[in-house]
Amino acid sequence: MFQLGKTIVSESIIENDFVCNLSACKGACCVEGDAGAPLSEEEARILKEIYPKVKPYLREEGIASIEAQGTSIITGFGDLETPLVGGAECAYVTFDDKKTAMCGIEQAYNAGEVEWKKPVSCHLYPIRVKDYTEFSAVNYDKWDICDDACSLGKELQVPVYKFVKEALVRKFGEDWYTELEKVASKMSR
Repeated sequence: MFQLGKTIVSESIIENDFVCNLSACKGACCVEGDAGAPLSEEEARILKEIYPKVKPYLREEGIASIEAQGTSIITGFGDLETPLVGGAECAYVTFDDKKTAMCGIEQAYNAGEVEWKKPVSCHLYPIRVKDYTEFSAVNYDKWDICDDACSLGKELQVPVYKFVKEALVRKFGEDWYTELEKVASKMSR
């Protein structure tokens, strides 16, 4: 672990390789698990605001879950998350003709309907950020459903932090990312 500003960063984001391989995993990270995508309070407000523009991109099941639970939910632990469909996939998930999970929010963004791409926790994956009072912990979340992404990353020689560069800059800023690159450069010598 090392410190960058007010973050404590796991070296595993530099030491491990990763490139999403949607043709292999079919977007399982949006479907598997027992919780929705973590959200900040600001993101929950954004979701509520943009929902009418995102709704046309969603499946009937997702719309029903959102309209029953809300555009975001508060868990028993007090955390904000996206709602799920029947305790399974994220309510904002759609599926293409190959049954690959896609993000309805991102589809609306790509179509120019909204200016917000998707929750930063989704954009950052496989990196997970846990915010504490004094700092944020930045960790690599290794999950067996992403084995194909790890293999592809290794083949292409793309470390996790480079794969999620855009999301890391979105979350922490360009200067933070530049400092991360300096640490990574020193580690690879």
